[in-house]
Amino acid sequence: MLKKIAVGITALFVMASPLAFAQTTSERGRLSGADLGALTDMRINIVKAALQLTPDQEKYWPPVESAIRERAKDRQSRIADAANRMTERRDNLAEAIRDRDPVDSMRRHADALSQRGADLKKLANAWQPLYQTLKPDQRQRMAFLSLVVLRDMTNVGEQRRVRFEDDEED
Repeated sequence: MLKKIAVGITALFVMASPLAFAQTTSERGRLSGADLGALTDMRINIVKAALQLTPDQEKYWPPVESAIRERAKDRQSRIADAANRMTERRDNLAEAIRDRDPVDSMRRHADALSQRGADLKKLANAWQPLYQTLKPDQRQRMAFLSLVVLRDMTNVGEQRRVRFEDDEED
């Protein structure tokens, strides 16, 4: 019973953390680099606390944490690049529309997807040795957390898409 309560509280923190950081956002609703770093730290700590790793399992944790941080850093870089492109387009909207190269846009999108795929593969590879040592209850908590995180990422992606479409209409 206590473990179920701990998992529920952990899920609440995972889902509520973006809301807490949304209050500290900088210009135009973007999180600062420090905020994103703190959010990554919080998520790492939540996952590690939810798994309740044994001392034998702890030795497999550093590569997982490193892969999570690298993935977050790459994501932050992609978001910053996209934000810079949007800012440039807003400053010269007429020129951006006239000079828009859809093929280049597709290539940039493909590169971003390739990078995301590579980061996800690195993360899966880092998790594999640790995952093999997890007990059934730890695996269940990990599965639950991964569902919450994936749903959270989907919601954020949808919000970003809607915001981008709204910005395009302005």
